[in-house]
Amino acid sequence: MENLQTIEQFEELKKAERTLFVFSADWCGDCRFIDPIMPEIVEKYNTFNFVKIDRDQFIDQCIELDVFGIPSFVAFHKGNEIGRFVSKDHKTQQEIEAFIEGLTI
Repeated sequence: MENLQTIEQFEELKKAERTLFVFSADWCGDCRFIDPIMPEIVEKYNTFNFVKIDRDQFIDQCIELDVFGIPSFVAFHKGNEIGRFVSKDHKTQQEIEAFIEGLTI
């Protein structure tokens, strides 16, 4: 999973096919909880481009997308939001996978 580097990259990735933004932060315990399972999820759902966004570094994107809790997931396809799993709650691998499987393109 790549890390978002610039706002311009964010805008380009939103326009691409099947981009799944993963909002996180180093200090977030629930984010650290899912870190070990994310490589398996990324491999299993390899039709998506997973991009990690540091909430503290890109707070404007969080505000723009109404992402106020982390970890959170927002999916885009060709510039359109196709789904979101946004909350401050703890997330399990099963919940994340169910969210991804429910995305329709």
